[in-house]
Amino acid sequence: MSELMQTRYAYGEALVEVGREHPDVVVLDADLYNSTRTVLFRDQFPDRFFDLGIAEMDMMSTGAGMAASGLVPYVNSFAMFLTAHCYDQLRIQICYPNLHVILAGSSAGLTQGPDGASHQSLEDVALMRCLPNMRVLVPADAVETRAMTKAAAKEIDGPVYIRLGRYDTPTILPKDYRYRLGKAVTLREGRDVTLFACGHMVAPALQAAELLAERQVEATVVNMSTIKPLDIEAVTRAMSETPLIVTIEEHSIIGGLGSAVAEVMAEDGCGGRLIRIGTRDVFGESGTADELLAKHGLTGPAIAERLRREFGR
Repeated sequence: MSELMQTRYAYGEALVEVGREHPDVVVLDADLYNSTRTVLFRDQFPDRFFDLGIAEMDMMSTGAGMAASGLVPYVNSFAMFLTAHCYDQLRIQICYPNLHVILAGSSAGLTQGPDGASHQSLEDVALMRCLPNMRVLVPADAVETRAMTKAAAKEIDGPVYIRLGRYDTPTILPKDYRYRLGKAVTLREGRDVTLFACGHMVAPALQAAELLAERQVEATVVNMSTIKPLDIEAVTRAMSETPLIVTIEEHSIIGGLGSAVAEVMAEDGCGGRLIRIGTRDVFGESGTADELLAKHGLTGPAIAERLRREFGR
């Protein structure tokens, strides 16, 4: 792991590349273009950038109309506002007609930090997962963010939700990585436990695996960056190869990655033990990103200690 970068910054850079390659791509923002980094697209393609102001619901409807007219809109705001605040428009105007609108939810999760509960989206993946036709993507690092942003333009049909953060995240994947919808990527092999992680939590999962190895516990680490459609084969394979499965997400354990994996395990009927690591039915709160991650046990050492106790038991 090397080179720290926030996924929202990688998204902004990739958006400019997408704009150069695809003249039908337009970008919409809700007066947050500096934070969402769509300012980079605005500066390069001012005639294809639309600031709708603090009016996310109107922005969603406008994006739907553009998609219905043959354009490819990337619609941007903080994850909390883009999902919960606009849910009716998302459901009826975008998902119901299965329009190709790319939604980029920026500053997601606890690492939004001092802005507190009103701005920290810990439910956005759950909201997006249950919408028919919606694809839900949570990139692990800058490399995957760029790959997802580009793939969303032409390689994925229908509504797409990309969850982005404002936390410095190490580069994990190789520069030639190509994103494939619905395909998990195994980053480390082990025989004792499988760690399924997404987004900012992939790097801590790898760190936890290193710490566990010092205690003779070998962990498989899987980057499950597509939450919907989930890589069911990856889950069933893990059930047959390791006695314990763990999900790790910067999101509520209700409705997110943990729930998605639990659903597969329950329907498969082969049993197996599951531990879900994430926020536990609580709202966020003000604090630095590092303080909040530590409080909720979402650091490499905290994850390793949680699992060390499990294996000791």
